[in-house]
Amino acid sequence: MSPRKSVQQELTREMIMDAARDLFIDKGYQHISMRQIAKKLGYSHGAIYYHFQNKAELFYALVEDHFNMLELELKMIMEEPLDPKEKLRRILLGFIRFGLTHQSHYEIMFLIKDEEVRNFINQEPSKTYEVFANSVQSLCDKSVTIQEIWSIFLSLHGFVTHYLRHIVDYEDVKEMAKLHVEFILKNFSNEK
Repeated sequence: MSPRKSVQQELTREMIMDAARDLFIDKGYQHISMRQIAKKLGYSHGAIYYHFQNKAELFYALVEDHFNMLELELKMIMEEPLDPKEKLRRILLGFIRFGLTHQSHYEIMFLIKDEEVRNFINQEPSKTYEVFANSVQSLCDKSVTIQEIWSIFLSLHGFVTHYLRHIVDYEDVKEMAKLHVEFILKNFSNEK
């Protein structure tokens, strides 16, 4: 039995979420227990229950946190004093950069399939997708349909998932990401 942790090493929600994220990605949601998360941190599993009632609540906290990060990034780009075409370019690149810079976050947000957590993650993606869709629609120099915006999203998502776990970070494919975004923009511009 290990000695009690000192006050300086008080277990925090962030510590639990970081450990859980890594374990969920490495082993899958179904194969991880609260005891395993506690063991990785060197705490009793009871200490984790002080912060989260169960594994699904912990998972949802991760999803909510990660979508808030992406949403904040999109909103910051929208507030930049740029012309609409450059903002649109940055929104699209920002999505790719987020996914490849925060790879484990992206996997938690979009790629974990599990019935137990599916109901937990329905709200956050919709809210963030709405921010993305409204941003794209407001910045396009022609009228775009919701289906066209969904196609843009899927194209960006496909790019991210193609490179996920095969590269170290966004900088490894930055030039390819720019080319991909330019290809998308050609189809959503009056300049053909």
